[in-house]
Amino acid sequence: MAKISFIGGGVMAEAIISRVLSENLIAANNIRVGEPSEQRRLLLKEKYLVHTTNDNIEAVEDSDLIFLCVKPQDLENVLEELTSIVNPTAAIVSIAAGISIEYIKTHTGGHSRIVRVMPNTPAQIGEGMSIWTYTEMSKTQVDLTVNILRTIGLEIHVTSEKLLDMSTALSGSGPAYVFLFIESMIDAGVKLGLPRDSARTMVIQTVVGSIGLLKETDQHPSILKDSVTSPGGTTAAALLELEKGNFKATIVQAVVAAFEQSNSMMKDANQ
Repeated sequence: MAKISFIGGGVMAEAIISRVLSENLIAANNIRVGEPSEQRRLLLKEKYLVHTTNDNIEAVEDSDLIFLCVKPQDLENVLEELTSIVNPTAAIVSIAAGISIEYIKTHTGGHSRIVRVMPNTPAQIGEGMSIWTYTEMSKTQVDLTVNILRTIGLEIHVTSEKLLDMSTALSGSGPAYVFLFIESMIDAGVKLGLPRDSARTMVIQTVVGSIGLLKETDQHPSILKDSVTSPGGTTAAALLELEKGNFKATIVQAVVAAFEQSNSMMKDANQ
């Protein structure tokens, strides 16, 4: 059975570990985690029975896939630490936003088997969206990567890193936009006089139901929006206010800003 390692035992690493174990894709004794926090190591070891260590070199020993689950600013030191000890046949999987394959290759002394993945936080419940690309992987490694990503939600493979960076701005950062919208709706309900817990339940179910309807009917969002909107009614009045506030344009501008920030991070990293 395949062996996988994680450098960094944070939220996303735990999400992947939890899902691959629940799907019986990889056995716990074939998972190693390198994590500096003793508290996190103990939690992961006790909860999932995986091997944990504060030694990254020990963590990546004999691994088929090495997941880099550290912050972008910490990646350079981690990569240089791994340079001389990563098995040439192992694949390095990075989830760091704005860090290119070329950067990883350069800082690992030319390691050629590299995967870039941009997952998002709903991966924690198996409802994530992962966009990924890779270089020089074996078919076995590609299949393993696909299977792992499918345990945390949907996956889309792209051949261009630029498409991945666009996806980072949309689906990678996207949950934050959705949560802000939900928070605003709940606050509006409270302002009207609803109890906060009732407003929360109403908004969450409204969003979940709307998404379910969109998926089930496969209709364009504008058609479903119009079906709710009666001439001169309450929805029309609300939508007019959203238009006055440039709601749609602001969302587009926000996604573009995230994309530009990703490009800026990549340029800074490569300098």
